[in-house]
Amino acid sequence: MKLYKLLITLLFTFLAIAVFAQSSNELKRKKEAYEREIEQLQKVLKKTASGKKLTVQQYNAINTQIRLRQSKIGVINSEIKNLDNQISANTNTVHTLQGQLGDLKKEYAGMVRFAQRNRNAYDKMMFIFAAKDFNQAYKRIKYLQQFSQYRKKQAGYIESTKKDLNGKILVLDRTLKEKSNLLKDQEREKDKLGKDKSVQANLIGKFNKQEKQLKQDIATRKKQQAQIDRAITAAINREIAARRRAEEEARAAAAKAAAIAAAKARAENKPVAATPAEAKPAKTSNSDVLTNTPADAKLSSGFENNRGRLPWPVATGSITERFGVHKVDQASINNEGVNITTAEGSSVRAVFDGEVFMVQTIYGKYFVVIKHGDYFTVYQNLRSVSVSKGERVNTKQTIGVVANTGDVAELHFEIIRGQSKQNPEAWISK
Repeated sequence: MKLYKLLITLLFTFLAIAVFAQSSNELKRKKEAYEREIEQLQKVLKKTASGKKLTVQQYNAINTQIRLRQSKIGVINSEIKNLDNQISANTNTVHTLQGQLGDLKKEYAGMVRFAQRNRNAYDKMMFIFAAKDFNQAYKRIKYLQQFSQYRKKQAGYIESTKKDLNGKILVLDRTLKEKSNLLKDQEREKDKLGKDKSVQANLIGKFNKQEKQLKQDIATRKKQQAQIDRAITAAINREIAARRRAEEEARAAAAKAAAIAAAKARAENKPVAATPAEAKPAKTSNSDVLTNTPADAKLSSGFENNRGRLPWPVATGSITERFGVHKVDQASINNEGVNITTAEGSSVRAVFDGEVFMVQTIYGKYFVVIKHGDYFTVYQNLRSVSVSKGERVNTKQTIGVVANTGDVAELHFEIIRGQSKQNPEAWISK
């Protein structure tokens, strides 16, 4: 029973450790991802620090670095919590094994004393011959044999338990060292976070001094973005209108064909066929979503099914300006996509299969729009493009190269359904 309890305890401990290990590996992957993003942003900030002119991109980069560092500290805290659980589980196992080892040693000592008292062959023979009958004598012989075998097994249990105990103590020592290293890492990150916040405070101070220039930069950006948005909206509206005209023409042609067929049937005194569904008047729709062909419907469905799993439009980068309305100092910005800071010269790639809907230049920079059925993806601020309108593209196919905004390589990325802007962070993979 004691051995059974020990095995049950060890089984639950191993299961708990397996769960902790899986969770720990996931946390380590997250931490490494944050470290890569922070390292890339530090390169951007180092490059922009020498410039006299303060930019919105520089301000966004330090804010993002603070957010990433806070997230990294959160991951470290989760890792420490995981290790505490592992330490607790291993400590309980060590105590269980120590108690079990003590019990096994006591039992073994009792067997040794019994064997010592009955060590000579004469005593054993007397024990057997003192039996009342042959059946009892046989049982006593089997008892002595089994006792000898059990004593050997008991010695094996003791050695095995010692080995398990020493192994758990080693694991416990490693876990304690790992926790100590994580606590040091946590302190370093907190120190760096404090320095980042000091840099942020200095930037805000500079913004106050350069307030006029900052407002001009933001106004210019809004003007450029509005021009691009108008061009995209107009193109999508034309596409919707063209689709509706094509549908109406198809319905009219179907109705005309049905009327001719009906007139011919009446003239020949034949039964008049029922009006096909295509010939029935269509309901008026105010939807701003494209009416899909079967191929486009399939593409839309595929795009929707990959929500949260779409690849990033660049291989590496950090979202330095998020979706929605936010403030830079006193100025308000409504970002209808996300801005991704990446390495200079990075390739921009399609996030899903589709057809190139638009390729245009505004203020010396390219933007590309790809249609995925009902959905459109926008890739803005490209210095060059490698696709043309009407071309079919595949997921992760290169469509151009990101341009610099000031000293920062930054891609503006949007997802649109009809005319409704979507939050790209809800669509691309984490």
